[in-house]
Amino acid sequence: MRKFATVSYNLYGNFTNYGSALQTYALRRAISELAPSEVEAIVLDYCPDCLRENDPLNPAKRMWDADAESRRMVELTMPAIRENYVKFDRFYHEECNLSEGSYTSSNFDDSLAAEGLDGYVCGSDTIFCIREFDGFDDGYFANFPAMRNRSISYAASFGDVDWTEDEINTLKERLANFKALGVREGGADFEWIQANVDVPVTRVLDPTLLLTGADYSPIVGEPQMDEPYVLLYSRRYNPAMETYADRVAKRLGCKVVDISLRATNAERWHVMRYDAGVEEFLALTKEARYVVTNSFHGLIFAAQMHTPFSVFSREQADTKISQLLAWLGLSNRAMVSGDEDVSLEMNFNDMESRLAGLRESSLSYLRGGLRLLGAECL
Repeated sequence: MRKFATVSYNLYGNFTNYGSALQTYALRRAISELAPSEVEAIVLDYCPDCLRENDPLNPAKRMWDADAESRRMVELTMPAIRENYVKFDRFYHEECNLSEGSYTSSNFDDSLAAEGLDGYVCGSDTIFCIREFDGFDDGYFANFPAMRNRSISYAASFGDVDWTEDEINTLKERLANFKALGVREGGADFEWIQANVDVPVTRVLDPTLLLTGADYSPIVGEPQMDEPYVLLYSRRYNPAMETYADRVAKRLGCKVVDISLRATNAERWHVMRYDAGVEEFLALTKEARYVVTNSFHGLIFAAQMHTPFSVFSREQADTKISQLLAWLGLSNRAMVSGDEDVSLEMNFNDMESRLAGLRESSLSYLRGGLRLLGAECL
């Protein structure tokens, strides 16, 4: 039995995050299902130094939006945040096959022997974004001695970063730690790696798309509402998006279920559900008449559940959203102002056809990468 640990951004984020939890779940499961009797994957309980001060039960300390109104919204949402945190903690411990030990920079190298590992898979999410993680984290860039030449990346993302010359030199050194590089976005970063790093690089799907919509059935919760609704899932406040969600709900003759930090939206007759755990989020997405979101993973799970959706532009997420929509043939679902002419009905046949090929090529990369780490059975 070959054993690998995924290393990613998940347990120690400032806010509990459906995308982080579900990419963690999906990547571990996809690896384990490549050869169930011969390959096992665990999720390494790893906290980077830059996240050690994060407190999901007191997230206002490290918020993107530091204005007084945004902080007030967090304070009003704290009861739901606390409930949400308990649900996420249970999900990670019950559904993600966490490592026996917990690791930081001080003991990371112990994980190789302590967990009986053959290698590491770094990803997914923006683990290569040095602005988000205060530099080149050694766990995310496979720079601990235990990881060098025992690691591949899967669907790692650089985010939208302008690199200095010194950072570029460091990046070349760090990426050489990997046996193979799977990155989530194409474009200039992908082309730069091809030209400057002597490690094979492949563009791959986000791990949540390695599984089909049906594959999530075991963790989809019970229906959350007994009447029709539009799901508004906001990762950052956007008044135009909220107005659009209200307009869609009125056209469809239903309510708005709202997963956001905008607690005062209850005054707009929104049903506020920031308390929703992972399973409840999946159920809310699956059962919705329509999804309005500015979340990368919000659009993914609307697509996976075949729920019609619109996705709004969002700072720090535009590149990954636009590239994924183009890959799936869904660029017409993108919105900026809310005044775009977008149909409230969707046909997902073409998307599923595209996904089938992209999924197989991404799994092929994963098999090849793990073979480089000693999983000859693949």
